[in-house]
Amino acid sequence: MTLHAKTAPAFELPQRRSLYFGGAWREPVAGGVAELVNPATGGSLGQVAQAGVADVDLAVAAARTAFHEWKRVRPAERARLLRHIAGIVREHARELAWIDAVDGGNPLHEMAGDVANAAAQLDFFAGLVTEMKGSSVPLGPDSVNFSVREPRGVVARIIPFNHPFMFCAAKSAAPLAAGNSVIVKPPDQAPLSALRFAELIEGVLPPGVFNVVPGGREVGAALAGHPDVAMVALIGSVNAGRAVMRAASETIKPVLLELGGKNALIALPDSDPDEVAAGIIAGMNFTWCGQSCGSTSRAILHDAIHDAVVDRLAERVRAFKPGDPADPATTMGALISREQCDKVLGFIADANREGATLLCGGKRTGDPALAGGFFVEPTIYTGVTAQMRLAREEVFGPVLAVMRWSDETEMLRLVNSVPFGLTCSIWTNDIRTAHRLAGEVEAGFVWINEVARHFLGTPFGGVKQSGLGREECLDELISYTQEKHIHVNLKRPAR
Repeated sequence: MTLHAKTAPAFELPQRRSLYFGGAWREPVAGGVAELVNPATGGSLGQVAQAGVADVDLAVAAARTAFHEWKRVRPAERARLLRHIAGIVREHARELAWIDAVDGGNPLHEMAGDVANAAAQLDFFAGLVTEMKGSSVPLGPDSVNFSVREPRGVVARIIPFNHPFMFCAAKSAAPLAAGNSVIVKPPDQAPLSALRFAELIEGVLPPGVFNVVPGGREVGAALAGHPDVAMVALIGSVNAGRAVMRAASETIKPVLLELGGKNALIALPDSDPDEVAAGIIAGMNFTWCGQSCGSTSRAILHDAIHDAVVDRLAERVRAFKPGDPADPATTMGALISREQCDKVLGFIADANREGATLLCGGKRTGDPALAGGFFVEPTIYTGVTAQMRLAREEVFGPVLAVMRWSDETEMLRLVNSVPFGLTCSIWTNDIRTAHRLAGEVEAGFVWINEVARHFLGTPFGGVKQSGLGREECLDELISYTQEKHIHVNLKRPAR
């Protein structure tokens, strides 16, 4: 791998690149290998093993065997082990962030935040292990009726490329805390931090409790449809969510899905243009090249402040300049792949053809040093209308659509017209208006005079085609359990 001299690697990329299950590293029996591509250079990062369906069968068998041991471990001991893993994550934080920057293309300083978030979620769910409570039902003096919560079994977690390490470690915390064994299918574009995580925590958990099986779509499909996988959770596209639901339906297993979004930021006429402009730029997650399900990629501005906000956007977006992700000074990384880059450029071409007005960006970066990578400038279009593709479809790239509104009824119809419903951001100084609109928008997570932030302990998830279930809260932990009712007859037998 080649990096610019100013960002010479402080660490090495993981050497263990096979499958990890049952407490051991294994070569695939039914898969092969795939070449990893550095998003910043287009060059090779080496090869990684690819599992096949037969390998999934072996991994699931190992995880199921481990589950029967792990579910009997006292919750307090499971919590202790999760906290120990959180300590390991913090000890290796710089290395893990660097791996994600190189392998996934996102800036190093942001990946450091991802690692810290993962450690925090491991600690958070460790602290909730005693909250998996059942209930009692009073039915009279002759019986006792109560329920208990039990782990489900083998949980498959299918994770995307935008936050590879955070989603691997943080999204394993709740199912592990609940007593399940976990199989992670890392993103095929950026699997290295998950493999390094498995290497770092090897020996902490009983063999087979935590497993990593890299591979392509057939691996995800095999996990979702496997009869011995009790639950599958996915963060990904709507199409991927549909595929997982179809596969899971074969064995009637529950799913947890956090899917795409075409999220709105609504600015009311009484809001401050400076604050709204700052919120729009922050909400687009340009640092990640807009590769975030929660990005507020539709800025819907009232006529009274539209021009004042737009005047401020081009200046604020200059803070985001594509650069080498491994450089600590970089403020905006690369798109994950050539395919994703071409897709984003296709949206830009369609926006131009359909008559949107380009405010800034709109092309690949002109920096010769970045010519081999998948870099697209932060791009903002104004004059976007509801019929345009840019207003209706998720780009998952650094392209913002700015739209006008004057009539509230029409504005709400526009906001809710898309099939997604993940996040929404509302900007106003009128508390009554804020609460009223929060109740009208179809979204699972609403910010008022805020954007982009997550708050551990609050439920994050979508409505409509943006997903099922909630994460980052107690409900996530409970979702990895199932309730069992127990009836005890207290009547004395007749003599």
